[in-house]
Amino acid sequence: HVSLGIMNVHPNYFGAGVGGALLRHIIKFTDENGYKALRLTQSAINVDSFSLYNKAGFVPRYSYQDMCIQVPETGMTHSTPQDDRVRPATTGDVTAMAQLELEVSGISREPDYKYCIDNHRGFWRAAVVEDACGGLEGFMLSSGHRAMNLLGPCVARTEDAAAALILDGLNHNRGRAPVFLIPMDKEGLVRRMYDWGARVCEMHFCQVRGEFQPFRGVNMPSFLPETG
Repeated sequence: HVSLGIMNVHPNYFGAGVGGALLRHIIKFTDENGYKALRLTQSAINVDSFSLYNKAGFVPRYSYQDMCIQVPETGMTHSTPQDDRVRPATTGDVTAMAQLELEVSGISREPDYKYCIDNHRGFWRAAVVEDACGGLEGFMLSSGHRAMNLLGPCVARTEDAAAALILDGLNHNRGRAPVFLIPMDKEGLVRRMYDWGARVCEMHFCQVRGEFQPFRGVNMPSFLPETG
């Protein structure tokens, strides 16, 4: 699969067809190299970009609420049943992370996991949550950069595992208000975020051109580059 990240056009060139030309180039690359799908995370509020992608054959497959929580300087006072099973990810987890995402979301991207674990730039973080037998129940990559404070992408088999990873990420961003994307159909997780003080700041669609495997668990995308 190929994933399209953030695509912007300078206001001086609005309406000149630049966005369409870029998109056609990416679609051509995808098709000519035999990839089965091209996917992106697109604003549900920006109708112009929605039309651009929809005309090009993209289909909205999943919807998300962009949520943020102002984390107290002292950290969150909430807890989840799996808090004690969350730990920092290591390079030894990469293979299991890839297998988990393949099972849940139909893709794997080992270079992305390793890049965040290595954290050469100093603002990436990778965490995993284990099941009772020591296997991986979920993982989360996140950015602590001042210009892009995001939790995700996150993949988890259950809502409890996703909640434990979110709480861990929030507690590593004390005094800040990181953004994260919660699947709208995960009612229990959505309600838990509201209970923790979350507010909605945007909405997004997972749009796919080509094959799509329905998610078998919790899939939380982000705006970070994805290799697919």
